[in-house]
Amino acid sequence: MKLAVRLRSLLTVVALIACAQSPQAQPRSILSHELAELWQEPTDLMERDLFLGPGGAALAPPATGATYEFLAFKTAGTNPGYDVRDASGRVWSVKLGIEAQPEVTASRILWAMGFHQPPQYFVHEFTLTGGDAGAKVNARFRTDLDQWESAGEWSWYENPFMNAAQFRGLVVAQLILNNWDLKTTNNRLYQAKNTTAKPQQIFMVRDLGASLGESKQSPIFNALGTPGSQGSKNDIDDFERQGFIKKVDGDKVSFDYRGLNQSLVDRVKVPDVIWASEWLSKLSDAQWQAAFKAGAFPQDSADRYIKKIKEKIAQGLALKTAATP
Repeated sequence: MKLAVRLRSLLTVVALIACAQSPQAQPRSILSHELAELWQEPTDLMERDLFLGPGGAALAPPATGATYEFLAFKTAGTNPGYDVRDASGRVWSVKLGIEAQPEVTASRILWAMGFHQPPQYFVHEFTLTGGDAGAKVNARFRTDLDQWESAGEWSWYENPFMNAAQFRGLVVAQLILNNWDLKTTNNRLYQAKNTTAKPQQIFMVRDLGASLGESKQSPIFNALGTPGSQGSKNDIDDFERQGFIKKVDGDKVSFDYRGLNQSLVDRVKVPDVIWASEWLSKLSDAQWQAAFKAGAFPQDSADRYIKKIKEKIAQGLALKTAATP
C-alpha cells in the first residue's frame, strides 16, 4: 500500500514537471487579432490629425460659447468636473483643472502611436445649465465612440498583453510623458456593440491627466507601498528636470523614475524602448505642434515640451545603435 502511494506521488510529480516544461505551459505569442484589442499599426501615421484626434471634426464640440445641460457631478479622481449633455443629445465627461491640458495632448500622442483612445477635446469656454449653472472655462471634454460601450476596467499587471512588445512600449510612452498615475481605475475596457465587429473589445489607457510633470514619489512611501505625493502634473519646469534613461546593462534599462509602479517599469527592455522611440520619431514637427495645440498649451511651453520629448526619443533611438554589433 505504501509503495503504491509513493508510486502515485512520484507519477504526480513527474506529470507536473512535464506539464511545466511543455510548450503549452510557456507564455504564448499574442496573435495579431488579439493584439488589435490594444494596438493597431498606424499605417496612416503621417496623415493623422493630432489637433482633432480620433474623433475628428465631426465630434469636436465648439471651443467657445456652447451651452450644455448638467447631468451629474464628477465623483472620481482629484479634479472637479461634470457629466453633461450637448444640444444633439451626446453625453460628455468634462474635467476641469490642471489635468485638462495634458490629458488631451497625451491622448493625441498615444493615438498617433497606434493605441486606442477616446475622442476628447479642450474647450476654452462653455455655459452650464441646471446644476452648478454658469460660465465655465478650460475643460477637457471626452465622449465615447458610438460603436463601443464601457465594459469595466483593466489592470497594468493582469491583462492579455503582458508579453507583447507593444504593451511594454505603452509603458515606455508613459515614461516619456511622465505619466505616473498608472492605476486600474484610469484604464477602460470597451465592448463592441456590433457582435460581428473585429476586434470585439479594445483596451484603453483613458485618464492621462497626471502627465507632463515629474514623477517624484518619496522613497519612504515606495517602501511602504502606499501613495504619497507621487508627482506633479502639467509643469514644464518639472518635466524638463526629470531625465529618461539612467543606464543600460545588457537588455535591462534603468529609468529616472520614482513611483509605485517600479515592478512594471522593470519589465521594460531595450527593444521595447527602441520600439516606442521609433514610432514617436516618425511624427512631424507639425504633428507635435498640433498635439500641444490640441491641449491649448502656450507656444513657449509647447516648444519646451517638444524639445524635451525629442531628447528622450533620441536617447531611445541611440540604444539601437549601441545594440548593433
